[in-house]
Amino acid sequence: MVAAAIACSKIHAMSLSKDKNWWRQAAIYQIYPRSFADTDGNGIGDLKGVTARVPYLKSLSLDAVWLSPFYPSALADGGYDVDDYRNVDPKLGTLEDFDEMLAALHEAGIRVFVDIVPNHSSNLHQWFKDAIASEPGSPERDRYIFRDGRGTNGELPPTDWPSHFAPSAWTHESVFGGKHNQWYMHWFAPEQPDWNWDNPEVEADFLETLKFWADRGVDGFRIDVAHALKKDLSEPLRMRDTMEYDDPQPLDGNGILMDRTELFEVYKTWRKLFNSYDPPRVAVAEANVHPSRMPLYASEETLGQAFDFRFIDAHFDAAIFKHCVTDSLELAKKNKSSSTWTLGNHDQMRYATKQGLHPVVDRQEWLLSNGTSHPVDFEIGTQCSVAANAFILALPGCTYLYQGDELGLHEVADIPEDQIQDPQYLRNHKKMKGRDGCRVPLPWTREGKNFGFGEGAPHLPQPEWFGSYSVEAQSGHEQTPLEIFRKALKLRRELQCEEEITWHKTTRDDVLHFSRPNGWNCITNFKGGKYPMPEGQVLLSTQPLVDGKIPSGTTVWFKA
Repeated sequence: MVAAAIACSKIHAMSLSKDKNWWRQAAIYQIYPRSFADTDGNGIGDLKGVTARVPYLKSLSLDAVWLSPFYPSALADGGYDVDDYRNVDPKLGTLEDFDEMLAALHEAGIRVFVDIVPNHSSNLHQWFKDAIASEPGSPERDRYIFRDGRGTNGELPPTDWPSHFAPSAWTHESVFGGKHNQWYMHWFAPEQPDWNWDNPEVEADFLETLKFWADRGVDGFRIDVAHALKKDLSEPLRMRDTMEYDDPQPLDGNGILMDRTELFEVYKTWRKLFNSYDPPRVAVAEANVHPSRMPLYASEETLGQAFDFRFIDAHFDAAIFKHCVTDSLELAKKNKSSSTWTLGNHDQMRYATKQGLHPVVDRQEWLLSNGTSHPVDFEIGTQCSVAANAFILALPGCTYLYQGDELGLHEVADIPEDQIQDPQYLRNHKKMKGRDGCRVPLPWTREGKNFGFGEGAPHLPQPEWFGSYSVEAQSGHEQTPLEIFRKALKLRRELQCEEEITWHKTTRDDVLHFSRPNGWNCITNFKGGKYPMPEGQVLLSTQPLVDGKIPSGTTVWFKA
């Protein structure tokens, strides 16, 4: 059965272009599988749900989808705590379901990225279980980062490093049944022990994982925490006040815990594997490093592409947007990669909500108040989100969209405390609400059980207002976010040309106008009064023109 499904996926894959540069100007849609579509009624989205929604994905004129982790996981961190890198979580399906989904997407002309999590595993991974059960200094324990503690009896963590999801980056092994009085390192939750990338066995095993999915027909990989694999763990370990743990990070490749030069030898090895396929497999790095270091991750010799996150927190402002674009395009030239554009993902507050809140509002405080501390202008937020997305979709390069962006969806701020899943909340002493608000299951129907997500109660609660943002409510209505996205993505594919832009002078600082080499123009009125529409054939407008003028918060595409 599995072999047949793999063969089927490869046959379908043959209909896809062999162009090795297909990714340079692709539109890629991130699917958070657990919140996309549920077919078995357990309240969790599954792979069959993705397969069932392939017609919808095809209607968006996408080049590829990126699947957040679907591997076996106890969900200590939304699936980024992986028990087994070469299998599917039974709650989400089987490997056969994966193969069927892959074949359906390929048949629809949509490529597939999977998420690889190489910095850490789950505490339930067999190798970590083996490490806990083994003696200090054993080969099993050397796959992870174990150290003796400080203090008279080793009762203190080896260093004072904090983790992202806990006060300390070290947890005593006794928490998980260890009996040798050592501590292990975890940059994230205690259930996410860091791999020891100085161990050749770890590197070899990840090559096998990449090959496993590439052989199945997967087209690309998103590399989680790509900057953190290699660490300087030479003794004595530094304490926080003697190292670069906090910003600014060193820019010479000699950081202690991240962005080290030897990282790129790992990625060069991966590149050789990727290039052994036809067309070559592609990868994009999640690398939270200084922009000057990004070309090292996105070079032709390493991963080929890296996320540029500068738009993530960028206010909808002309000067800010132009600076982001100019900087990113210059950076892309240095590494012969393409620029990447994104306004959101599974780790970020919904962009529509960011723009619907007053800029001075502290977003974490707003979330902790369950969205009651300040009002959100839903209409303006969605309007700005759609205009911003139309702006970046017109740019040369690759655009990454997050599920729900096409619906103008807002953050769900009022998730009850007893239903919060994100470890950021409890482990950071309730100082951060976490990321659940952007991970709430999608609304497919205007009404009905769970707005069409599935028969069972969703793993995160959906608010009553979700129905008005649903696919059903928006389909067929010309000026809804969904239909604007459909039109924009279809046009984008038809208009795509050389990776160049020309900026054009405008009469106001709050209006940006650029063109592409084939006469494709994009003009955005960010926040001022109505702006005169230049001469040309209007192809797309995120809001209707008013007396031949562009309203505030509107992007227009036109042919000069």
